[in-house]
Parts: sequence; structure tokens; C-alpha cells
Amino acid sequence: MADIIRLLPDHVANQIAAGEVVQRPSSVVKELLENAIDAGATEIQLIVKDGGKTLIQIVDNGKGMSGTDARLSFERHATSKIQKAEDLFNLHTKGFRGEALASIAAIAHVEMLTRTEEDEIGTRIKMEGSKVVAQEVVVAPKGTSMLVKNLFFNIPARRNFLKSDQVEFRHITDEFHRISLAHPQVAFNFYNNGSDVFQLPANDFRKRIVQIFGRKTDEKLVPVEEETHVVKISGYIQKPEFAKKSRGEQFFFANNRFIKSPYLHHAILGAFEGLIRPGTHPGYFLNLEVDPGTIDINIHPTKTEVKFDDEHTLYAMLKSTVKHSLGQFNVTPALDFEQDQNLDTPYSYKNKEVGIPQVVVDSSFNPFEAVKTSRGNSTSNYSKPKVEGWENLYLGMDMSIDGDNHSNLEFESEVVNSSIFDEGQEVVDHTTTTFQLRKKYIITTIKSGMVVINQSRAHQRVLYEKFLKNITIKEAVSQQLLFPLTLSFSPSEISILNEIKENLCTVGFVFGEVAEDGVEIKGVPVLVVESEVQMIMEQLISDFQQEVPGDSFSQSDMLAKTLAKTLSVKTGETLDEFSQVKLVNDLFACKETTLSPFNKKVYMTITENDIERKFI
Repeated sequence: MADIIRLLPDHVANQIAAGEVVQRPSSVVKELLENAIDAGATEIQLIVKDGGKTLIQIVDNGKGMSGTDARLSFERHATSKIQKAEDLFNLHTKGFRGEALASIAAIAHVEMLTRTEEDEIGTRIKMEGSKVVAQEVVVAPKGTSMLVKNLFFNIPARRNFLKSDQVEFRHITDEFHRISLAHPQVAFNFYNNGSDVFQLPANDFRKRIVQIFGRKTDEKLVPVEEETHVVKISGYIQKPEFAKKSRGEQFFFANNRFIKSPYLHHAILGAFEGLIRPGTHPGYFLNLEVDPGTIDINIHPTKTEVKFDDEHTLYAMLKSTVKHSLGQFNVTPALDFEQDQNLDTPYSYKNKEVGIPQVVVDSSFNPFEAVKTSRGNSTSNYSKPKVEGWENLYLGMDMSIDGDNHSNLEFESEVVNSSIFDEGQEVVDHTTTTFQLRKKYIITTIKSGMVVINQSRAHQRVLYEKFLKNITIKEAVSQQLLFPLTLSFSPSEISILNEIKENLCTVGFVFGEVAEDGVEIKGVPVLVVESEVQMIMEQLISDFQQEVPGDSFSQSDMLAKTLAKTLSVKTGETLDEFSQVKLVNDLFACKETTLSPFNKKVYMTITENDIERKFI
């Protein structure tokens, strides 16, 4: 049989390997920013166009490269970070594999311009699909400029899987946040489509957090500091009252490298236990400094998943440190064991019996008695008002109100405490028998047996179709707030709200001023309670960050789903008989009755024959 195993060409192998390192434009941004940090740069510029699909450019003032190093850097597994296998356990740099530039050059048009401080002239290299198109000597400033154009130009399938420009830009912004937070001593400038996004001068860690997430973040932060022989913990946590449903502001940095660790995140949740609402997550920005020999970074190409030698000790220390900071800064209630002794009962009174206090009443006191003033005149404290000619009070008013003018009169409507449904109460068939089981299911009878309905999923379906209809025909009813609400968000969250603002208005929200760090809400939909607005907005932002829809229809669909999920009746809520009947009627008036908006079964039917079989 002929030999069938053969080596792949280098350009094919590079394209295959590039899929691990370069998953989307944000992956390119991460790798190039980390290279700039490793080069000792103090100022870094990030320029992006069309969500990174058209252009990604990173300019730094690092130490640069010679002509030979510049050409060699595009070879696979060529790196200046390590020399032998033992160096993997003593890493002090971001990169070490030597795969990033080779992977990027394999699937994009790359142009590098670099010069060292010792050289008088620099080097320019152009590459397309792992092939060197040009290499020349040019005049260049100290440092390196990397230009990446037309990402995935030779892999159309990968390019088609990219999301919209807004979605890809959001992922790039997340990577920028992580690297700029890990290195506050480095100045960063971020430009998108010719406009400024971030201008971050070199600063300390706390000011860098405020620069990225808004001025109001400063009042939310509680410092954390602890140093042991195992780990040094520093950074900030947010106060419990600012916990959110989304996980947007949770950052762990191990040796100045952003990491993801559900295990350590659980330690933070344990420290906040009893202080935050269930289902919410506290914000934190924590730096962990450990011995490089006790951490393994070489697990995944993204280098965000790491392994610690002694995770259990780290877990316990992190949890106790956060608890200590919450108590130290009077965030949590604590017992005062050093009470002021002056507030205690004196010893001479401790054994005395408690007597009934004596009340002395002046029987001769008369509040209406005339009082002598200093001038000798007597005045009375009270005088009965006299009204003469009460008819004069109505002079100038039109008293001829006839039946024709009654239509112009406006009366304030009486406040009615309704149930979860506000309309169509007269069409409910009260003869239908309903029963609520364990505050979760509604059981109603039909001709052939009975129906068991999940009340939460049924209400989700009803609200979902209602909100989707309002968004489509733009006829939502809004209730104006007496005092407008001002909600604070980070700049990235504000950008998401601006994207979905138009659809939110069609649902019934009325917006006032939208600033960089907050938004004013003047009106809300009829079904929304004022106290739930913050939670609804956070849930909306969280859903859009995770599922990131591209077109307007997807945005409308997700908005309707999120509002339905947030405002629907939850398991454990008691419904009166009228609400049960109304929910059943509204469910079977929907276009789709069997599935919830999230494709879950809404009800099941038990026929009379099914019941009879149980008694055989």
C-alpha cells in the first residue's frame, strides 16, 4: 500500500494553528497589546476600524526590534521570552509561546514598522498569508507599530462567523479593559473609527478603575490589602449595595495577568454571603501576587485559565481577606465590644427599684385665658374666625355650568389596586374552575380532563407576545414618573443602552439626559414598578453582553424576552382566583401556547382516561 501520511505545508499548518490563538479581532488586540507591554512601553495607542475587521493598529514606544529580530518574530515558536522548558515555571512576561505573530500573519495582511533606540533607521515588513511581500529599511520612531488589515481574508468561513461591528467592538473593549487595568502605570489611548474612546494617562490602580468605569465608581470601592508567604492580595471590592445581576465588573489579576477562575469567584461570593441579594454578583478588582513557580499558565492558548499549586489555601485567604475589609470599613454590621462606659448604668442606680413617675397637673391652667402682655394689654391666644359675606368669595366666577360644559371637566381617576393583570377583566369566565398548586402550577378543568400550567412560563409567553407587539406597532403605554430616576452605568454599558434605546422607547420607557456615566429615566411601561427599573436595566445589559444580537429584529426579540422574564410571575407567588382565570384565558389567546419564549414546555394535559388508568 502506498504511503498516505505526509507533512502539511507551512502556510496550511499556520492557518490551522491560528484558529486556536486568533478566534476574533479581540484576540489580535490582546496578543499585540501584551507584546507592547512586554517590550517595556509606557505609551500605547490602539486604533480600530469596523470592529477590527478592516483595521487593527497598535503603536508603542517600547524597545523595538532589529531587522533580523523583526523578520524572525513571524516564525512559529520564535520568542525572546523563554529559552528552555524550565523557564515556563518562572514566567514574568505575557507571551512565551511564540505563536501570536505567526498566527496573525497567516490569516491577515500585516505590516510591521519597528526601530530600536540604538539604531538610526528602522525596518518595515509586509506580510500576506504567512508570505513576506516586502522588507525594507525606513525612517521610523523608537518602538513598534503593528498594522493588521483584512482579518481572515483567506478564510472566508471564519470571516462569515464574525458578529456585527458593534459586537466585535464590544469584545475588543473588554480586552482593552483587562490589559489597561492590569497595567495602570502605562498610558493608553483607544480610537474607534476616528473617534476617541478612552484617553487613560498613567495613574494608580484606583484612578484607573474610575477612569474606565466612571466617576461614580469611586464611592463604591472598598480597599483590600493582605500579604502572606503564600500570596499578596491587593485591590478593591465594591460595596454590597452595588451588586449587580450581571458579571461585568469582576476582575482577577494573577501576577499582572487577567485570569478567569470560577473557584476564586466562589470565595468572593462566600465572603459576601448574607450581604447581597440572591442571584447578584459583587464587583471586585483584585491583584494576586504569587510565586511564578506555583502557578501554571500554559493550559490554554488564551492564557486566561490557570492552575495554582495550593488553591484551597488561596481560597481561604481570599475569602477571609475580603470579609476583613468589609468589616474594617464598616460595610457590614458589627457588635461593639468596646462600648463607652459612660453610657452604662451607674452602680449606685443598678439595684434601685423602678418606680412609677409622678405626673403633676396644673388644674388652673386655661389655654384660652387672656394673657397680660408687658404693655398691660390683654390678648387672647384664640379667636374664632368670622366670615361675613361668603357670597363674595365667588365673585367673578362663571356659575352657569350646564350639561354641555361637563364634558370639559377633568377629574383625577381613583387609584385601583389591581392584580398582575390590568386590562380585559370583564371577559374572564368566572365559571371556570382553577386551583393553584404549591404556588407554582395552575390547574384548570377542560372537557376531556384537566390542564396543569406552569404559571411563570405561561406569564412569560403572555408578556413576550404583548411586548413584541408593542415594539412592532409602537403603541406602548407609558406612565410618567413624578421624580425622574437617575441610574449610574459604566461607559461600556451606556453604549449598549444607546444601541437599544429606540426599542426601549417603543416598549414604554421615556429617557431624559444620557450622560457618560448615567442615564435619566422619566417614564416606564405600565407593567414596570419603579423599584424594579434598575434591576431590569442591568438584566437587559447583561443579556445583550452575552447573546449580542446583530440585527434589529434580534434586538427586539431579546428585549421582549428579557422584559417578559423579569416582569413575569415567579414561582412562589400566590395568585388570587381572578388572576388565575385571567392568566389561563390570556395564555390560550396567544399565537403560541405550548412553549415559553425560551422554548420550555408551558402546560401538560391530563385526560380523564389517564386518571382512570391510575385506578385500575
